[in-house]
Amino acid sequence: MAPFEALYGRRCRSPIGWFEIREAELIRPDLMHQAMEKVKIIKEQLRTAQGHQKSYSDVRHRDLEFKEDYWVFLKVSPMKGVMRFGKKGKLNPRYIGQYKIIQRISEVAYKLELPPEMSLVHPAFHVSMLKKVAGDPTLIVLVETIELNDPVSIIDRQVRKLRNKKNASIKVLWRNQQVEEATW
Repeated sequence: MAPFEALYGRRCRSPIGWFEIREAELIRPDLMHQAMEKVKIIKEQLRTAQGHQKSYSDVRHRDLEFKEDYWVFLKVSPMKGVMRFGKKGKLNPRYIGQYKIIQRISEVAYKLELPPEMSLVHPAFHVSMLKKVAGDPTLIVLVETIELNDPVSIIDRQVRKLRNKKNASIKVLWRNQQVEEATW
């Protein structure tokens, strides 16, 4: 008896076995009892195997749940020759942007507020494509808006040697800072 037949009580009608199901011949009661016992054993073994597989998947599974107005990153899968969201190649970032969740469509689907440049992309995404933004995204300042003042003084210089490379670092004291707050 096939596992499908043991679980569901009927034969699997696959293209391989499109034969007519005939009436079973009369079987002695002891043979019928043995068949029923074997079906029980098969069902128990299948349930055990399913339980093992479930326990393996539960270890790696993590429940992700987002609420509306959360900010998330969008996953860009690096695949050879495939351009996703204007990104291509293995050295490009794994996650892009910070997008606000507009609506929860189902337990595993969310609708994002995408910028006009991504108007060709459908705004609904699976939970596995999202990653929560740590911190408040409204506090993030764009690089273009930062104005640098002239440094007051250079406190220290150092050169770090890494195998074939040398990296130079300079410790700078900026205006309105103490010496302890100076940055490299």
